[in-house]
Parts: sequence; C-alpha cells; structure tokens
Amino acid sequence: MYYERAIQKTIENVNETFPVLLLTGPRQVGKTTLLERMADSGRKRVSLDNPTLRALAKSDPELFLQRYTPPVLIDEVQYAPELFPYIKIIVDQRKQPGDFWLTGSQIFKMRKDAAESLAGRVGIVPMLGLSNSEINEMDFHEFTLEPENLIKRVTEAPSMNVQEVFQRIYQGSMPRLYEIDNVNRELFFESYLDTYISRDIRTLEQVADETAFITFLKVVAARTATNVNYEVLAQETGISAPTAKHWLSILVSCGVVTLIEPYFNNALKRVVKSPRLYFLDTGLCAHLLGWGSPEVLERSAMSEAFFETWVVSEVYKSYLNAGKKPPLYFYRDSNKKEIDLILYQDGIAHPVEIKKAASPQKATKNFSVLKPIEKEPAKEDAFNGTAHLKTEIGTGGVICLASDVMPIDEKNWYIPAWII
Repeated sequence: MYYERAIQKTIENVNETFPVLLLTGPRQVGKTTLLERMADSGRKRVSLDNPTLRALAKSDPELFLQRYTPPVLIDEVQYAPELFPYIKIIVDQRKQPGDFWLTGSQIFKMRKDAAESLAGRVGIVPMLGLSNSEINEMDFHEFTLEPENLIKRVTEAPSMNVQEVFQRIYQGSMPRLYEIDNVNRELFFESYLDTYISRDIRTLEQVADETAFITFLKVVAARTATNVNYEVLAQETGISAPTAKHWLSILVSCGVVTLIEPYFNNALKRVVKSPRLYFLDTGLCAHLLGWGSPEVLERSAMSEAFFETWVVSEVYKSYLNAGKKPPLYFYRDSNKKEIDLILYQDGIAHPVEIKKAASPQKATKNFSVLKPIEKEPAKEDAFNGTAHLKTEIGTGGVICLASDVMPIDEKNWYIPAWII
C-alpha cells in the first residue's frame, strides 16, 4: 500500500520555481519512491548507490551528465558532489525549471555543497517519515492552535485510544513498515542501522569506531525529550565531549534527531540556553532501547518521554511538509519551570504542554512564566525602554489523550494528540 505524501504540494511548487530540486532526509523515508511516482516517462533515473555509476560521476562528472541528460532524477547525489559545478553549467545554459531532481541523506553536507555550487538555482526540501495524518489518509496543513482549526480536525480525523497511539509510537514512521504486510520490524531496523552506519556515517563522516557510535545512538535515544548535555553524553559513551558534540551534529544532519532551541527574550530571567533533543522516528528510538512491545513501552518509565517525542515530531513534520521552517521552541528556567513547546509565529507566542493523560490537571500553570513579556496595549509605555521586549501571548494548548477538543479556560484548550 502506498500513502499519499503531504509534502508533494511543496515539491511541486519548488519544481516549478527552480531548475534543481534537492530532496533531503534520512534513509527509508520514501524520497525516491515519491519522486518516481511524480516523474513523467521522459525523466531519466539513476542511483549513485550503484558503485560503477558512482565512480563515473566522481571521476568524470561531465561525461556522466552527457549520459544522463535532463530532465533527470539522481538518487543519493551526496556520493558525488563533483556533479554540482557541472549541473550549474547545464542549468545556466538551459534555464528550465525542474531539470534536475536530486535526493540525498546527508542534509547538512548537501546544503553546504548545494549552497556553494548552486546558489539561487536549487530549492532544498527536507523530508521525514510518514506523519500520523498521512497514515490516517488525512490532508491536514501545518499544526496551529486556532480553535476553529482544531475543531475542524477533530471532526475529520479518526480517534485513537492510548493503545493505538502507543502502537503507532512503537511502529515509528518508516513507510516500509506500513506499506508491506508482515515486515519483520526488528530485522528492518537492524538492517537500517547497518546501512546507516556502513554507507552514510563511515563513508561520509569517517567515524572510526562504529561500535562506540552505536552506543552513542542508544545513549541519545535514552535521552530523547531532554536537554542536551554533551558532558553526560560523552561520559556514558566513553568518548570526549567534542566528539559527542560532533556525533550529535551528524545525527541532526542526517535527520535522525532534531534540536529544539530555547525560547529567549531578554525580559525572561534565568532561562536555560541548552537545546532539547528529540528523535524524529520513535520506532527507531524504541528499537535502539530494546522495547519489545508497545504495551511494555506504554507502561514503562519512558512512556511520557516517548509520547512527548512523538507529538513534537508530528508537529515538526507538519511544518516541513508545508514547506515551512518549524517555528518551535521550548522554555525552561533555573527554577525548573518548563513549557514543552512554544510555537512562535508572526510575533505571537503560543504555549503548549504535552501530557500523557486524558485530562491533565493544572497543565497550564507554567504558562504564567511568559507574563513578563506579554504585550498589554492599554498599559504599554513606548518610552519605558521595555516595549521592544513585549510580545502577544496567543492561544495555548495541552496536547494529551483527550477524546475531544475542549476549552480549559478562555485562552487554552485540551487537544487530542491524534489530530496533529
């Protein structure tokens, strides 16, 4: 079974605008499958996973592009960055949008190479695994907290109980686990890790100790939904703190992990400034930690962290699929007061708590920490030196296991996690 991808509209817009489309993201999230379904019969297709073709692309990129002329789809192009200067020459001559479709799984490296060689000519689209709405075959836009949008979603999306939510968390977001019946999940993830390490990490990043890197992956997985502490990551892996920082940057660049930055405003005091890390595929995270079933995971001490990780990754994907940078932040201060997410858009901060409960009590109590920056037009004195620090505090929410969208008070709502 094939699932329609929400990001297709974004890809179509980029394809109509730029001569080069670069679709980046982790392995196995469906990049090539999607582009192959979108391609017409006249578009050539070639993968640099093939060692013979990869050698030709690296040793004689001009000859390679004479053989594979546009329009063309080049898969795993990160293996031959030598192609980029010659692609630039071709697109400058032809000036045709959509000539080159490229895919790659090294996001940071790809952006750097593309920015240097194809500046102004390439549209870069990051892609992750299936979203919950895609699996449910719902065409939702990016997640926002407008009540009318939430109410519309809850009337359209199929409801999910806690067992169904944790089954999805445990399964993860890799399309192959949903498109083919009876896939062995354990073998799939073991093969994925072997491919990820042997092809992407060892080939492109020269990580010498693969065993230590797998250990590092497991340590990071155990710390999903926590603030980054490089010293602790290093100690638990047996490596140096600079190595831990470099290895975490690899995971970020490959789309395995994302870092959510703290919300910062000079009017807020004692704000913790280290980012918070989240795995972007909860299935891979659960596999690395050895959880044997969704039922065991749901009853475990890490169930809250996995629920939060799943919710954040779903919100994050909704913005990427819409072609937008996720406007996500979090708040934590030295008094350990936290707000799990802050959606900051158009000068408005929307606080969000994430709780694995049906109707969590007092979940919005920490929203008051934003009071010092709340704009009060009737009282604001433009000459008191603080007006520039003020912002509007918008609708807030508690994303939880509620069965319906329900008001908490005049400004905050309970939001079922399954409508994201």
